[in-house]
Amino acid sequence: MTRLLFALLAATLAAPAFAQWKLDDQFKAAKPEDLQDAKGTPPPSGAVVLFEGKDMDKWVKTNGKDKPGWKLIDGGAMEGVKGQGDIMTKEEFGGRFKLHVEFRIPYEPGLKQGQGRGNSGVYVQGRYEVQVLDSYGIKSGKNDCAAIYDLLPPKENVCKAPTVWQAYDIEFTPPVFKDGKKVENVRMTVYHNGVKVHDNAEVKSDNTTAGRGGDPSKPGPILLQDHGHSVQYRNVWLLPLK
Repeated sequence: MTRLLFALLAATLAAPAFAQWKLDDQFKAAKPEDLQDAKGTPPPSGAVVLFEGKDMDKWVKTNGKDKPGWKLIDGGAMEGVKGQGDIMTKEEFGGRFKLHVEFRIPYEPGLKQGQGRGNSGVYVQGRYEVQVLDSYGIKSGKNDCAAIYDLLPPKENVCKAPTVWQAYDIEFTPPVFKDGKKVENVRMTVYHNGVKVHDNAEVKSDNTTAGRGGDPSKPGPILLQDHGHSVQYRNVWLLPLK
């Protein structure tokens, strides 16, 4: 009896976490392909591999020294843990580059849509956020998935269903400074699940909401946001561009 009760208790405690990664009968996909993972892209020759699924040795908390408190998941992903804070790469990056990130958003139907479901973000140089959010099936705006947060909405919403792997390819061109004065803003091209949703977009802010800030003329890390949701990331790499 004791073993049976223990097993039932363990199953009950595990159920909420498991439920995040399984769609229920209430969820209706608009298209079958929305339930199919985005195709993974292996790092090309010359890429800097930031996360390959085995460890988080290239990442730290935003104080720059402590190990990240995120979870390493079987299958090669890292998962945000509420209250553990943002994580960032130890290495900082300047110049032009392409950043590839694959992510998976939990299914949280009990929470309100908007900023309430699957919220996280990818911050290029720790300053410029490409939003991660459960924006499936809605008319997206400047705070939704694939938006350059609070500035530019994606040209179209190509979100896959929650629990399904998605991908960003972000081509980043840093600001140009002359004699200590900025003469050209950041430019970003973003592909979401292979679809170009920002085309050489001009980013007129030097620091989107909740970014680390700092001198925009200097390199910065890649930062992944903890917004209290168990968003998962895998296959993160960066390719310098000429």
